[in-house]
Amino acid sequence: MCSPGPQPAPLELTSRQKALLEQIVRGQTNPQNLVCRAKMILTLGEGVNNQQAANRPHLNHETIRTWRARWQKAAVGLLRAEAVPVISDKELTGFIKTVLTDEPRPGAPATFTPEQIVRIVAVACEDPANSRRPISQWGRRELADEVIKRAIVADISSRSVGRFLDEADLKPHLSRYWLNARPKDPKIFAAEVKTVCDLYAQALPLFQQGIILVSTDEKSGIQALQRKYPTKPMKPGWLERREFEYIRHGAQCLIVNFQVATGKIMAPSIGPSRTEKDFLQHIEQTVATLPHREWIFVVDQLDLHQSESLVRFVIKQGDLVLDEHLMGVKGKSGILKSVKTRKAFLEEISHPIRFVYTPTHTSWLNQVEIWFSILVRKLLKRASFTSLEDLQQRILAFIKYFNETMAKPFKWTYKGKPLAA
Repeated sequence: MCSPGPQPAPLELTSRQKALLEQIVRGQTNPQNLVCRAKMILTLGEGVNNQQAANRPHLNHETIRTWRARWQKAAVGLLRAEAVPVISDKELTGFIKTVLTDEPRPGAPATFTPEQIVRIVAVACEDPANSRRPISQWGRRELADEVIKRAIVADISSRSVGRFLDEADLKPHLSRYWLNARPKDPKIFAAEVKTVCDLYAQALPLFQQGIILVSTDEKSGIQALQRKYPTKPMKPGWLERREFEYIRHGAQCLIVNFQVATGKIMAPSIGPSRTEKDFLQHIEQTVATLPHREWIFVVDQLDLHQSESLVRFVIKQGDLVLDEHLMGVKGKSGILKSVKTRKAFLEEISHPIRFVYTPTHTSWLNQVEIWFSILVRKLLKRASFTSLEDLQQRILAFIKYFNETMAKPFKWTYKGKPLAA
């Protein structure tokens, strides 16, 4: 009787590798052969030998031996890739998929190891100045040249570099601005953020009590642009094509209230300017829609949101009795003295109409900003307007359509912890 041959070395998987292989198995859009190989590696990771694995459906001894050897060959590179602090699950999944992909046919260029790929991605995340290159951003050609210069690879095309960047979801040619709030007093900043977030969490109970919580802001400079020639619609094999040249018909300012409890837009105002008078009129027409309710307006700290006229409106609307001495004079004394004193009055929790202010440089904390991005994507970005009146009518029509078909409360999960840069 023949004695069994040598047992293959055990296949060891890290907990992270197991989790990512399981994600590949569950992925509905992954190729069937990739899913099958991921299942195979997970099976071998359970400690079974090739013969035991071959007894399972759809597996044979030769295939198992091939992919066990492939994984073991790549194991060291995968561990090194996993050890890189900045490597994401998406990037590591891309490397695992590379290991489980068929080797190139004879004549095709050699594939790159997971270790080489992660080092290429790491270079892409560096400042080009560190490599003594007088450029502000990496291009694919410069990256290919740099990784060859560093002997990470013997040779690589800019196209291959681009493919690795795409798989890692890196876009060196794109950037965006961000602003660090840098609060003078972090404790006050944290308290202000918490106040807003707590209100968002209480929006529905407040609404049921007859208190309307709205997020209010202006979107100024909305241009009525008319394309000189009609847009050519998309068709199979062709993207939609918009005419580059346009005619300017002027611009408008939109002031809206996003009702936090229902997700609907209330009492929009559209006009040519954004002044203290414009904002006061907007608040007046908003309150007039439900005059006997209490209102809480979440706004930013623009001066026109903390004006004398707004203070006088809150006093009149709330039937508050204040003597002239307490009211004071703008710039000199009393409630009206300064932005700070007016803000304190407008924030007073006992008033039937009150304002809650987001900290400086935290526009992301105002839910209406999310709605403005929807307006841009759904209407403004591609539209062509024949006049200012056309712009106004179509914005109002979109708001009506949004309220009827799309409106719902935003799921606000932020609770006041600092956001990552």
